[in-house]
This record gives sequence, C-alpha cells and structure tokens, in this order.
Amino acid sequence: MESQAFRPIHFIEEPITVEQGEGQVLEKKPTCPKSFAWRGQVYPIKDLIAEWHDYQRRGRYSRNMQPQHAVVAQARGSWGVGKFYFRVLTARDQVFDIYYDRAPKNVDLRKGAWFVYQELAYASN
Repeated sequence: MESQAFRPIHFIEEPITVEQGEGQVLEKKPTCPKSFAWRGQVYPIKDLIAEWHDYQRRGRYSRNMQPQHAVVAQARGSWGVGKFYFRVLTARDQVFDIYYDRAPKNVDLRKGAWFVYQELAYASN
C-alpha cells in the first residue's frame, strides 16, 4: 500500500483522542495509535501506511538556539518542539493523516496533543 499515491479531500485540523497500543514507550515519541475518536465516533486503525516527523523550530523558537544546537535539534527534536505524523487506513477504509504535536499547551498542560490533519483518497492514475 505504501506505493499508492493519495490526494487530500478534506482539510480538518481538529483535536482527537487516541487509544495507544501496548508498544507505547516514550510519551513524547509516540507510536501509531490503535484507534482515534473524532466528532463522537471511534475510528479503529487497520493499517499504518506511512509515518514521519517534523522537528523544525518555527516562530520565536527558531531564533532562541545557538546554531550548533539547532542542527542537533533539527535531527532529533528538542523539548516541546516537533510533530509525529501517521498516515492510517481505518476499519472503514478511510485514509487520514493524524499527528501528535509535542508542544505543551500551558504550564499545567505540559503534554502534547493529538490532531486529525486531513482525510485523503487514493489518487487515480
């Protein structure tokens, strides 16, 4: 399935809750969840199509680090910076990009949050 091309059909960018599997080890480096809940419905994940991460520092965070440290942070991330993306096929045969944003929301909510980014469809050749 990885060789399949996809095209976005719905931009969503809304928060979700996830159910993690047994393999979750590090809180700030999540694995693909078993399912996610969005708008009152649960979407069991049937297959992981792809995964990637983005550790780019943006905005004021892009200027608050010495250059030699920024190079290392770009490769492995730094506290509160980065997103982990998962392209998943659900049990309903829908394809979504979901992600975990490591950024803390405030002093009391230091954990990141999960989001559904977009729904995709198989691209026709």
